[in-house]
Amino acid sequence: MKAKLLIFSCLLLLFAGCQDNNTYSRLQTDEQNLIKDYIQRQGIEIVNEVPDDWGTNKYCTVENYDNIYYHMVNLGDTLSRPVRQNDKILVRYRRYSLTTYADTISFWTTEDSSYPIEFRYYDSSEDVATAWHIIVGLMKYSGSECKFICPSKLGDNEAVNQV
Repeated sequence: MKAKLLIFSCLLLLFAGCQDNNTYSRLQTDEQNLIKDYIQRQGIEIVNEVPDDWGTNKYCTVENYDNIYYHMVNLGDTLSRPVRQNDKILVRYRRYSLTTYADTISFWTTEDSSYPIEFRYYDSSEDVATAWHIIVGLMKYSGSECKFICPSKLGDNEAVNQV
C-alpha cells in the first residue's frame, strides 16, 4: 500500500510539473520569439553568406548554430595573424537584454571600466560564454568590432551582446 501511495505521489508531482507554463522548452520558445521580434522591429536583414557589404543592418547567420547572428562593424587589422586557440583575448562589450517592448534595456557594459574583460580563446579552463568563442573566431583579427544576437544559453544569460 505504501509503495502504491509513493508511486501515485510521484506521478502526481510529475503531472503537476507538466502543467507549469514556464518549462525550459517554453522559455526557449519565448526567447526565440523575442529574438525574431527584435530582428523585425530593428529592420535587420538576415543573410546566410558573409556579405561583401555589411551595410547598416545586415546580419549573417552562424553555421551550425540556431539563432546566432552577427554583424561586422570593423574587420580590424587584417594584416595581423588570425586568432588561434589559447590566444589571450581582450574584450570591451555592451550587453543588452531583450524585452517584449519596442526597446532594449542595457544590462552591463565594460566601457566604464579601466580594464577590458580577458579570456583565452577556446581554452577549456575558461568560464566564458560559448557565443564569445564563436564570434571571436568569426572576427578573426585584432581590433575587430562586431554586434551579435544570440540566445541566453550561449551568450552569458543575455540575448543580445555587442563586442
